[in-house]
Formats: sequence, structure tokens, C-alpha cells
Amino acid sequence: MSWWSDDDVDEPYGEYDESAVRSRPNPKGNRPRTKIRPEHANAQEGRVITVDRGRYGVVIDEGGADERTVTAARARELGKKAIVTGDVVDLVGDTSGEPGSLARAVRVRERETLLRRSADDTDEVERVIVANADQMLIVVAAANPEPRQRLVDRYLVAAFDAGIRPLVVVTKTDLADPAEFLSNFSDLDLEVYLSRQDDPPVDELRERLAGHRTVAVGHSGVGKSTLVNALVPGADRATGRVNEVTGRGRHTSSSTVSLRLPTGGWIIDTPGVRSFGLGHVDRGNVLRAFTDLAAIAEGCPRGCTHMPDSPDCAIEEAVERGEIARHRLDSAQRLLAALGA
Repeated sequence: MSWWSDDDVDEPYGEYDESAVRSRPNPKGNRPRTKIRPEHANAQEGRVITVDRGRYGVVIDEGGADERTVTAARARELGKKAIVTGDVVDLVGDTSGEPGSLARAVRVRERETLLRRSADDTDEVERVIVANADQMLIVVAAANPEPRQRLVDRYLVAAFDAGIRPLVVVTKTDLADPAEFLSNFSDLDLEVYLSRQDDPPVDELRERLAGHRTVAVGHSGVGKSTLVNALVPGADRATGRVNEVTGRGRHTSSSTVSLRLPTGGWIIDTPGVRSFGLGHVDRGNVLRAFTDLAAIAEGCPRGCTHMPDSPDCAIEEAVERGEIARHRLDSAQRLLAALGA
């Protein structure tokens, strides 16, 4: 006689159900078993104003009755997605803003603009500086340190590539007349503000920056942080002196931070730099800053660089016919040359 019955043959596991299954613990309990992520439908939106070693200062309900700043960490589901100053993020967790509280950033909203730089012109890897700025305040000194046209050209290229409106502030005009330096940019229709060490144009700049998100950039030692401190009382951004031997400024601001202006809007102070790589920039975006030249360039052959040695360049031909001023093309070519053309 067999030790099993006919019923057992039909249903060999009939005495078991799913409750009898023993699940082994995940030996790597920190790794999710599924790629499905929660929707976080109740997440709160906020804007990143500071980034400090994996912690993000985020303003929630900006300008509203319940505005507050919370501290957040990045959620695992963001993967390698970078969070930078100016980003709009979705937060979950403790968003009270109380001391010791910590929220989680689970999403980064689509960016309107993105200001980037590369290590050098051969490096296509971008370093994100700030997101969602709509203006760039280029700060340059009339002297001590001497103004660097090439660096300002590069700032302009980066601004045009990002779709950000550039403005220029020349500091220390009591030390030297900036007229000759500014003549290099006369064809770019730039707004220029002059600033003395004892009389910065605070009211004029506050009015111009009101309602905007303006990123301030400049060579070390030009007085950028000093200007920011004048625009935002209590900002207390570190300032430094220029080395009298080398003529170089000392790096003082070590982080990028958004500061609210008394008249509304934000100014985003960035660390001073001595170089600004453009390996990531699209040449076409530079030329679009010159709307009159861009229209003529549509008649150029494919791959035209619009430089002096470029054959059959429609812009060069227009200059020769007297339709476009030579100095206008010279300005565009100088910016294109900054890309290594």
C-alpha cells in the first residue's frame, strides 16, 4: 500500500497556503527590492538657497504667509541627480523648519535656466553653478586687480548660452577710469553700473535686481562680496584683499548662496574664480545674442564658424557690402574665439 492517498496525488501541496511561506531577510537590507517609487503626491515645493555638505537650505511658501526655511537631505530615488542653489525641489518628511528637523528632497523640478562652466575648454563635463537665474551680474574692478577682458567675454558667452541676461558692474572706479575697458563691449548693448569704493550704486542696483534671481560672478578680489554685503544688510559675506605683489585676489566666498534683497528678488553670490571653461557651450547660442547677425548667418554654409578665415560666410559678405558694421562682427568673433574657434 502506498504511503500517499489519491487525494494527495491530485493536490500534493493542498495543505499549504501563502502564510506557510518563510521569507528570508534581505542580506542587503539597505537596497530596495523594487524600482517602483512612491509618487509623493503630498510633497511640498521649495527653492534651494544654500548647499552645504549634503544638506540643503530650502525656502517653502516663498513670499507667502507661512514662509519658512527647512533643512533637507537628498532622497535615494534622486540617484546621481545634482541639486544646486536655485533648484526648485519637492520635499517630504519633516518640513516644519523646527530646529533639528530634516526633510527629504525627492524631486528636482524642470530648470528654466542653468549656468554652467567646465574645468577648461577641452573638458565637456559641466560644473553646474546655479539653476533658474534670469540675470547675471558680472562684477569687474577698474583696477586692483586689473580688469580682464577675456574673462568677461567668457562670462558673457556663458550667460548667452544659458539664456540669462548679463549686467556689468565696474567697481573701484575711484582708482581708474574704466572707459577704455568698457569700449570693448560697446556693441553688446550691456547695462553698465559704475561703483566707487566709498559710493556703491546700492539704490540703483536694488531697483534693477528687484523681482529677479540674479547670479553675481567675478574674479577674486574685484569687490563682489563687498557689493553683495552693501545690497543685502546682514549678509556678512567674507571679503578679502588683493595681493600687492601678484595682483590677485584671495578666494573669500567658498560657497554659493541665495540672499533676499530688501526690494524683493534674490542675489546669488558665488565664489570668485580665475578661469571659466566653456567646453560645454553651444556656439549657436553665442551668435543668437547678436540678433541681427544671427538672421544673416542663416545664409552661411553648413559648419561656418563666422570667423575671419571662414569661407563664404554670409555675415562677412554683409560687412563687405556695408550692410553690417565691421566692429559689430568683430565683437561677435571675439566671443566666438573664446570658445577656441
